[in-house]
Amino acid sequence: MRFAVIVFPGSNCDIDMYHAIKDELGEEVEYVWHTEKDLSRFDAILLPGGFSYGDYLRCGAIARFSNIMEAVIKAAEEGKPILGVCNGFQVLLESGLLPGAMKRNNNLKFICRPVELEVVNNNTMFTSGYEKSEIITIPIAHGEGNYECDDETLKELEENNRIVFKYHGTNPNGSKADIAGIINEKGNVLGMMPHPERAVDELLGSADGLKLFKSILKNWRESHVITS
Repeated sequence: MRFAVIVFPGSNCDIDMYHAIKDELGEEVEYVWHTEKDLSRFDAILLPGGFSYGDYLRCGAIARFSNIMEAVIKAAEEGKPILGVCNGFQVLLESGLLPGAMKRNNNLKFICRPVELEVVNNNTMFTSGYEKSEIITIPIAHGEGNYECDDETLKELEENNRIVFKYHGTNPNGSKADIAGIINEKGNVLGMMPHPERAVDELLGSADGLKLFKSILKNWRESHVITS
C-alpha cells in the first residue's frame, strides 16, 4: 500500500506520520510537497499536523488553496482513505471535505498532553481494529481544537454515526459534544485533533494509534483481494 504524506510550509508532524507508516506499519510512504497536483499513484492520503502557512487568517485557511488540495479532493471523491490530523483536520474543514469549524481552545492556551478517547464508531475503514466504546490514549497538541458546528450539523453527525472519536472523561478544549474526530458521509475522510501517529509504540507512552493505521491497511487489502 502506498501512502502520501502531504507537506505544507509549516507542517511539523510530517516526519512523525512518515515514521508511523514506514517503520511501524511497514508500508510504502512518500512526502508530497504542496505544489504537486497529482496523487493518483497513492492509495491513501495523510494530512499531518503543524502550522500550515503559519496559521495566518485561520488554521488551514491558506493551505486549502494549495495546488495539492484539488488532488486531495479528487482522491476523496474516488473513495481513497484521507486522514487529516490536527492541522490536517483543520484543512479538511476549510476545504469543505468535512463540516464544521475550529475555535480557540476554551482556555485560550496551547495544550500538549495525552488524552483518553472513546471509539464511538468502530465500523469504519479507520477504526475496524478497535472495539466499540474502547477507551484509548492518544496525545493532543493544539491551540485551536475546539470543534464547532450548528445544531443541525451535530444532529446529522450523531444520527448517521459520523462521530468517530469523543474525548473521554475530560474535554480538553471545549469541543462541541466532546467531539475529537468525525468522518464524511462516504466514510473515507476522517479528521481528528489527537495524533495517532504519535502513539504507535509503547516507548512513546501508547501504541493505541497504530490500530488506526492497521485498520486502513486491512481495509485496503480486503478491497484488493483477487478472487478466482
